[in-house]
Amino acid sequence: MENQSIIKVDHLDLYAGKTHILKDINIEIPKNKLTVILGPSGCGKTTLLKCMNRLTDLTPDIKVTGNIFIGKQPVFGAKTDIVALRRKMGLLSQRPFPLPMNIYNNIAYGLKLRGKYSRTELNDLVEHYLRQVNLWEEVKDRLRSPAVRLSIGQQQRLCLARGLAVNPEIILADEPTSALDPVSSEAIEKQFAALAKDYTLVMVTHVLRQARRIADYVVFMYLGEVIEMRPAREFFEDPREEQTKKYLAGAFN
Repeated sequence: MENQSIIKVDHLDLYAGKTHILKDINIEIPKNKLTVILGPSGCGKTTLLKCMNRLTDLTPDIKVTGNIFIGKQPVFGAKTDIVALRRKMGLLSQRPFPLPMNIYNNIAYGLKLRGKYSRTELNDLVEHYLRQVNLWEEVKDRLRSPAVRLSIGQQQRLCLARGLAVNPEIILADEPTSALDPVSSEAIEKQFAALAKDYTLVMVTHVLRQARRIADYVVFMYLGEVIEMRPAREFFEDPREEQTKKYLAGAFN
C-alpha cells in the first residue's frame, strides 16, 4: 500500500465456540485516511472492528489466533495494556451512549482521562472539541443540561467529541449513522471527512452509497473473509474480484 499503514492485521482468525467468524484476515489500514469496512450483514465487519481494541474480550468463548499491530504494538499480546490501547482509539457505536451527566461533563470526562487541567483550560478544551464536531453553536447556552435531552444526531456528535477529547490516534466507528436521520447522517459524514486529515478512521457500514461518498479505502468482506481491499475509486470503478462485482451490482446484500 502506497500510504503509510498504522494498523496491520496479520493472519487473524477468530472463533466463537466452534463457529469460524474471521478467516485469515490480512490487511493494512493507512494512516490519516478513512477506511470503510464494507459488506453484507453477518460477514464479520463489526467483529473485525472490535478486535482492533480488544472489545472481543467481553464476549465469552472467543478464540483468536494471529495478531493485529497498532504501529509495532501487538493488540493481542500478553503484556498489552488494554486501557492504554483503548485510549488510542475512539469508538463510535451504532447508537450514541452519552454519559448520564450534562453536556459539559461528557467532554470534561474524556479530558480528565488525559491529565489535570485548570477550570479555564477545561472550558477552552470543551469548547474546542464541541466546535470540532460542529456542535458548539447548538449547545453553548445549555452546557449544564443533561446530554440525554439532545437529539439522537446531536448525541452522536457529542459522543464523537468525547472520543476526540481522549486524544486518540484512531477513530473506530460501527455503523455510526444507522440510527440517524438523513440530515444528521450527512453531518457525521462531513465530520469524518474533515477528521481524516488528522486521524485514522475505520468505519463499518453496509450502505454502498455511504461508502462511495466518504471512503478513501475500502475493505470488502464476505462470509468472514476479506475479498478485496483497494483505494475507493479503484474499488468502485474497477473491482477485480467476481464477488465484489456481484455485490456492487446488488446481487446480495
